[in-house]
Amino acid sequence: MTHLLILIYRNLFRHKLRTFLTILAVAVAILSFGILRTVIDVWYLGVEVASANRLVTRNAISLIFSLPVSYREKIMSVDGVKSVSYGNWFGGIYIDEKNFFPNFAIEPKGYLGLYPELVLNEKEKIDFFKDRKSAIVGEKLAKRFGWKIGDTVTLKGTIFQGNWDFTIRGIYKGRDKNTDETIFFFHWDYLNEMVKKTMPTYADQTGFFVIGIKDASRAGEISQNIDSIFKNSLAETITETEKAFNMGFVAMTEAIVVVIELVSYIVIFIIMAVSANTMAMTVRERSNEYAVFKTLGFRTIHLLGLIFGESFLITMSGCLLGIALSFPIADLFSASLSEFFPVFNISMQTILFDVVGGCLIALTAAVFPSIKAINTDIANGLRKLI
Repeated sequence: MTHLLILIYRNLFRHKLRTFLTILAVAVAILSFGILRTVIDVWYLGVEVASANRLVTRNAISLIFSLPVSYREKIMSVDGVKSVSYGNWFGGIYIDEKNFFPNFAIEPKGYLGLYPELVLNEKEKIDFFKDRKSAIVGEKLAKRFGWKIGDTVTLKGTIFQGNWDFTIRGIYKGRDKNTDETIFFFHWDYLNEMVKKTMPTYADQTGFFVIGIKDASRAGEISQNIDSIFKNSLAETITETEKAFNMGFVAMTEAIVVVIELVSYIVIFIIMAVSANTMAMTVRERSNEYAVFKTLGFRTIHLLGLIFGESFLITMSGCLLGIALSFPIADLFSASLSEFFPVFNISMQTILFDVVGGCLIALTAAVFPSIKAINTDIANGLRKLI
């Protein structure tokens, strides 16, 4: 076994440039595969982090149509409902359209109670509750624009026209690693107060209700009971789990996700072909050596060990290099595109996929060269030495 390992090691560096380029190619493939898989994970992040104990109620026609805020009391009366809050997508712009970030008008106390993953210290929370024109922002968003507590931020309304001034009273942190820290929250009452003056017909309306339930196993039953209350009304509702609600947004861009996933597999397939070609060249060059090995008593298992060992050593070196590079590249990716990917973390599942991909490349690259080496004729192989 020791002699076999020595042979593998020496064969590895017989063509240093070829070995280095193959390792580099595998590293780039694994790096690309890992980053693309992480993009897909981020795309489904809202689905993955959704709570089973939260429901979302929206207008049955579309999310762009509003619901009367008075629905809150009726929803609260449904058996199994623990708490209800509401909010509106605001769609404000900060200075320039390039500075995109989600911004919502919310009913503060109930909403923050339903989202314990948004961690805010008690003083900041009280200050936010007291000041109707105040806002709280995620830590990543605050760092991005250099905002501090007490700063005044002006958003230009797109759905609700005009310039809207807010005072930052709190900067929340995510309780969990995958909590979005790029959201801007402010008081729904402030929005409604201004809407009453400028667009009175749209006053006392909200975009969605967030509902906390006591028993997640009753989510379907509670959803049906809520929707039945507003059946045949002027604004019928659809109530679904938070996971299903978020999945609806992902479904709108499903074609993009499929393309990204397809590209990730194509990358692996191409590197399989490159690695297989490298190993084939190696076996072709060493066919006479394999004939000598057979003459000296090397069995099939030894030849397989040489070829598969070299393939695995090259491929897994590239795989480990690719995985190691994934983390700094992911950090750079996150910093550069934080407005689109608020959370961009390489998961353990992605690393596992990388390792499986590396093993698959190594196995595929060695299979056909191994068959050729095993079938090498001793006489023909030795004739090349003469």
